[in-house]
Amino acid sequence: MLASQAKGDKQALESAVKVNLVMAVPTIYAKLLQHAEKEGLSSHTITEASKDIRLMVSGSAALPTPVLEKWKELTGHTLLERYGMTEIGMALSNPLEGTRTPGAVGSPLPGVKARIVRWTDSESGYGVLAEGDSSSVSVDISEEGELLISGPNVFQEYLNKPEATKKEFTEDGWFKTGDTAKVENGIFKILGRTSVDIIKSGGYKISALDVERILLTHQNIQDIAVVGVEDLTWGQKVAAVVVLADESCSLSLQELRSWCSDKMAKYWIPTELRTLPEMPRNVMGKVNKKELIKTVFTNK
Repeated sequence: MLASQAKGDKQALESAVKVNLVMAVPTIYAKLLQHAEKEGLSSHTITEASKDIRLMVSGSAALPTPVLEKWKELTGHTLLERYGMTEIGMALSNPLEGTRTPGAVGSPLPGVKARIVRWTDSESGYGVLAEGDSSSVSVDISEEGELLISGPNVFQEYLNKPEATKKEFTEDGWFKTGDTAKVENGIFKILGRTSVDIIKSGGYKISALDVERILLTHQNIQDIAVVGVEDLTWGQKVAAVVVLADESCSLSLQELRSWCSDKMAKYWIPTELRTLPEMPRNVMGKVNKKELIKTVFTNK
């Protein structure tokens, strides 16, 4: 009897509990969009299936604007993009209620402070370009620099690795994220990992993520990674690795460059193009761009 009652209680609980929160990496949302298109699911069907969801969150990697816009079109939900790391937990976020800005990660969460800095030879080791917390940001627009985070959310140390811990903190206790960021219209925008997503070509600094967001609006491109490939003349040249939308699609470098001509700065336009049947990603949905350069481009 007790077993029968327990089984009934479990079934009642399962029928009462509904999923109302979705948290996923951008790749999951992109794959779901591809599945919906492949299966011919209507916008009405998808909207109805999504109506009981309270919140949908994207994190762990940059959310391409085309994915955000298409997801909103099909489900009625504007994905909430946030920024965090293992060492700092969740630090920056678009608002739960209010305008969520495509391509940006919002403002520091309560208790968190964020700085964008440029490294110098001064006593502190850096100059502050922008600083903010959950209530205000020091400037409306800033130059790009490395993002630093401070607050009770930041971890204390790498276990038994004092040298590694010291390396990742400034002398005054701010954690170095290793990400390049800037402030636009009073909110923080991540430009990418300083080491792989910032391409230095002919004296210009180019955000690979910004180039990717534009290229993903091309009708023949399903997935993309923009990288900087070493070049004797330019230091680095902008290169694109793409996955085409389907087998019937084709795309040459000349066609891509022509398409880009009125959509981005000339020095952003890729000068190398490679196609892959599928983009190699890790379990977190991220592309290892250093490895991608080694395996895809011959000039290692």
